[in-house]
Amino acid sequence: MNRFEGKTVLVTGGNSGMGLTTAQAFASEGARVIITGRDTATLAAAKETLGAGSLAIANDAGSVAAARELAQRLAAADIRLDAVFINAGIAKFAPLADVEESMWDQTFDINVKGAFFQIQALAPLLNEGASIVLNGSINARIGMPASSVYAASKAALISLAKTLSADLLSRGVRVNVISPGPVATPLHAKLGVTGDVVAQLQSQIPIGRFGRASEIAATVLHLASPESGFIVGTEIVIDGGMSQL
Repeated sequence: MNRFEGKTVLVTGGNSGMGLTTAQAFASEGARVIITGRDTATLAAAKETLGAGSLAIANDAGSVAAARELAQRLAAADIRLDAVFINAGIAKFAPLADVEESMWDQTFDINVKGAFFQIQALAPLLNEGASIVLNGSINARIGMPASSVYAASKAALISLAKTLSADLLSRGVRVNVISPGPVATPLHAKLGVTGDVVAQLQSQIPIGRFGRASEIAATVLHLASPESGFIVGTEIVIDGGMSQL
């Protein structure tokens, strides 16, 4: 399939994990892909996998100035966008008594403020009928201990999918959000999700396993394509039944 032939797509945080897998899926279907990330080494490696015509841009997802600089750089290159996957984010967990203001600020700066102002900055560059997909989390839907700050930031994205849809719909731009459950990515190792923790999490997933990054990518591509044209301001949960059954 070449649903994105001749289309240009931006994936924030596209240098690893779900972001990179989704960027590769877009590229495999003909899109010109632009990825962002903070780590220049992984950005360069990711760009190699995406092939000719792709762009990899170092960008701080928690900075409003960086959001505007990215939009300015794309505008200067006369680039317009057909789809945006706001994927860049941070996941930190701590019991209520241990949460510090710095953790709250960093989480909301990257997961909410950065996402909002990146969309604001990119809005003039969106083609008619463009699609924006936000990367949420089922943590916004379940009462997992020690997840309060992270869950609240993802709940904000679910709200933004609705309100930003209302703001942008007159231009034919749709905004939706995906909420993944546990997905096998390098992030889990960084968070210490190994061994017994993996087994405990898997026991809570009715389907009996973690999700695959390719399964997340498939849903993002569906929401970014015209075939989902009647889906607006909606959350799609991708969690193997963890928050549903």
